[in-house]
Amino acid sequence: MEVVELTKILSEKGLKVTPQRIAVMDALVTMRNHPNTESVIDFVRKNHPYIAVGTVYKTLETFVDKGILKKVKTDNDVTRYDYEMCKHHHIYCEECDIIEDYVDEELDKLLNEYFKKKRIPKFDIKELKLHIIGNYKNHKPT
Repeated sequence: MEVVELTKILSEKGLKVTPQRIAVMDALVTMRNHPNTESVIDFVRKNHPYIAVGTVYKTLETFVDKGILKKVKTDNDVTRYDYEMCKHHHIYCEECDIIEDYVDEELDKLLNEYFKKKRIPKFDIKELKLHIIGNYKNHKPT
């Protein structure tokens, strides 16, 4: 993604455009594999060694707060980041620790219809997401 597009995303969310934020956004867009914090730090610091680790942490949290990113937790309770903000679910392979997006409109429709009929008492559903856990049959390499 071009710097102009990254700048637009930050500006639309009311964030000041800084080289550090651009570097973190670029890392997330380039990696696109639900990276954990350490992976983002390593990626950013390869090209921008002057960016402090704390700045990357703070930037990731700011992006989550502003709705640019979402947090995804693995079974090992590791926080990963998801840049893809369109409606989707996740498939998580326990063996190779890969998280992939899973888009299925028919599944979305089934889930929405089910919870319209079968409400949870005293609870308003804001969003429905599945985190499907398993293993690839022909184990994908990491």
